[in-house]
Amino acid sequence: MYYVMCAGSYHPIRSPVKIGCTEMDVQKRSKRKYELKQRAAEMADTRRRITEAAVELHGTVGPVRTTVSAIAERAGVQRHTVYRHFRTEDDLYLACSSHFSALNPPPDPESWRSIADPRARLTRGLDELYAYYERTAHMWMNVMRDEPLVDALGPSLAPLRDYLAAAARTLAVGWGARGRRRHLLDAALGHVVGFEAWRSLTGGGSVTRVDAVELAAGLVETAASAGSHRG
Repeated sequence: MYYVMCAGSYHPIRSPVKIGCTEMDVQKRSKRKYELKQRAAEMADTRRRITEAAVELHGTVGPVRTTVSAIAERAGVQRHTVYRHFRTEDDLYLACSSHFSALNPPPDPESWRSIADPRARLTRGLDELYAYYERTAHMWMNVMRDEPLVDALGPSLAPLRDYLAAAARTLAVGWGARGRRRHLLDAALGHVVGFEAWRSLTGGGSVTRVDAVELAAGLVETAASAGSHRG
């Protein structure tokens, strides 16, 4: 038998009191856990709205004209909230790049590997890439234009450049080019997979995607012609 003091006298109880294990304590912990979870969800939602607002502005007015005040206004938050979630410009631009890529994934170069003929693989790859550029041109035109003026754009564009380099390597397989011709092939592929190549070939809409692909593929085939093989 155990006793506890209450109102100046001892009262018997069957078991000792376990500090911190009462029903009230359990309720408090559950409430605290719920509040922390809710707070985390709210912070994630705020961060998402800020990122979406920045991406929308980058795609309309461009990164160099996108101010923190404009982002905050569009996201429905205060300026200091933007800075609380993104302490540096690099953090914000990397978040924007990841968000945009998740919504607009580029074609998967691995799917082209099953095409044995290098010319057919090139045509397929360029057609998918150029279709991607058609869908996302509003963003890339602004980003490429403003890159020299915004330092934070460089790191955020690194994943795209790595992707395009990998795409070019996939399209280089099977041509049989060696030496100088291989250098020319790599240079041609590195050029035609880029956004600026698509933009210049299509001429603002005066040239169709099919024709742009044929023009680009012709350049690559010429670069590799001395040592190319079909098989």
